[in-house]
Amino acid sequence: MSQGIIIMLILTGIALLAIEVFVIPGFGVSGILGMASLVTGIFLVTDSLLEGLIYTAGSLIVLSIIIYLSFRLPRTRRLWKKFSLSTRQTSKEGYVAPKPQYEKYLGQVGISLTQLRPAGTGNFDGVHLDVVTEGGFIGIGTPIKIIGVEGTRIIVRESSDS
Repeated sequence: MSQGIIIMLILTGIALLAIEVFVIPGFGVSGILGMASLVTGIFLVTDSLLEGLIYTAGSLIVLSIIIYLSFRLPRTRRLWKKFSLSTRQTSKEGYVAPKPQYEKYLGQVGISLTQLRPAGTGNFDGVHLDVVTEGGFIGIGTPIKIIGVEGTRIIVRESSDS
C-alpha cells in the first residue's frame, strides 16, 4: 500500500482523536474512528500481524507512561488543572444541603397555598412546605394530606378530611 494512504490514516486518526478530546465530549464515533484509523495505519506499516501487535502494544505502553508522567510533573500538572473543576461548595460559603426530616409530617392534613400541578406549596399547621401530588391537579385552598416522604420530596393527595 502506498505511503501516502498510510500517513493519511495516521494523521486522520490523530485529528479525530483530537476532535474527540477537545470538541466533542464523551466517547463517541470520532474517538472510535480515530482509534481504528490509527491502529489500521500502524498495521499497514508493518510486514506481519505479530509485528503490528508489538508496535500497537508498544505505542500504548509509551502513551500510558507519557500520560502518567504528565500528571506527576509540576509543569504539565498545571495544564491538567485547566481541564478540571476545582471550586468547592462548602458550608462556610453558605452552601448547605437540606436535611430530610419531613417524616414527622407524614399523615398530616393541610391546605394547598398554590395550585398543585403537580408541584406547589402547602400549609401544614403554619409551616409552608414544597409538595408534589401523585400526578393530578389540586386547586388553591383544597385540603391535602401527606401520604409519602421520599428524602426531601413530600407527596400529597386531596383529602376528604377538613
